[in-house]
This record gives sequence, C-alpha cells and structure tokens, in this order.
Amino acid sequence: MHKFIATLLIGLAALTAQAQTVTLKTSLGDIKIQLAADKAPKTVANFLAYVKAGHYNGTIFHRVIDGFMIQGGGFKPDLSQKPTKKPIPLESQNGLSNQRGSVAMARTMVPDSATAQFFINVADNSRLDAANAPDGHGYAVFAQVIEGMEVVDKIRAVAVTDRGMHSNVPETPILILKATVEGKK
Repeated sequence: MHKFIATLLIGLAALTAQAQTVTLKTSLGDIKIQLAADKAPKTVANFLAYVKAGHYNGTIFHRVIDGFMIQGGGFKPDLSQKPTKKPIPLESQNGLSNQRGSVAMARTMVPDSATAQFFINVADNSRLDAANAPDGHGYAVFAQVIEGMEVVDKIRAVAVTDRGMHSNVPETPILILKATVEGKK
C-alpha cells in the first residue's frame, strides 16, 4: 500500500510540474512557456530559481538570429552581464528536441556551463540535439512556448547590429520586463 501511495504521489508531482508555466512579459508582448520538469528537472529548477529571484526582469534578448533562435536572460540593455549562480549539469539527453518553439539553455563550449541564459528556437534546429550535435552534447531543451509564438516571431524579425564584442543585437532593445511563474509553485 505504501509503495502504491508513493508511486501515486510521484505521478501527481510530475503532472503538477508539467502544468507549470512561466510568462515572459516582453516589450513586444507576452510569451508563455510550459516547463518540462519531468524531462529536465535540474534545468527547470535552475530556471525557476532565476525567475523567482527576479533575475530576468529588465534583461534583454541580446542575440537574435532570424531563422535560428532568440537568446536572452543574461544582459541588461547596456549589455552589462548580470551575475549568475554556478553552472548546472547538462540535461540534453532527455528526449526533447530543439524544434521551433522549444526553449533551451544557452551554454559555452563546456557542456556543464549553463547558468541563466536561454534561447527560443524559431526554426527546427535538431542539429542542436545531443544525438546530432558535432560535440555529442547538444543543448538542453526544458520548455515549450504554448502562447506567444507571434511575439517570438516579431522578435526574430527585428533589425540587428553589432555592439562591441556582441553581434546580432537588436538595434532597439527588446526587454523582458518581468518573468512570472504560473500554475503550481
């Protein structure tokens, strides 16, 4: 009986986690993403910690490449980088794919280097999946856009320029005004 109850509770926890969403209120409209805690638990926990701490509020989408992705979560409008917590382990072999509308963690060439920055795929980018990536590691998908792809498409289409060492920076900053957790907390 105890094993049954434990299994039931684990199943309920997974359903609750699956239903959890985050809304990114941007200067061009809202983007709502559904988190996949059942597939990327450490990545989702990390992302939620940044959301709850207000880290994303006032950051920009600092890298926009039409036909590829929009990246944000790490820089202020003046392109100064926000401080982050220590990197998390890469959860790219979780069965989720870098398809249009999926949300993945940005990282350096080091597999376990993701902190706060994330990107939203604006095209099918299966070459970023662990199975297809040249480095064998890929990028960890942890969420899916469920509302606001029209906003993502507005962002991907903005004019970009180079600013200092940064390329593909929107000429007019696209702000994440506020990130909020919805659903079960």
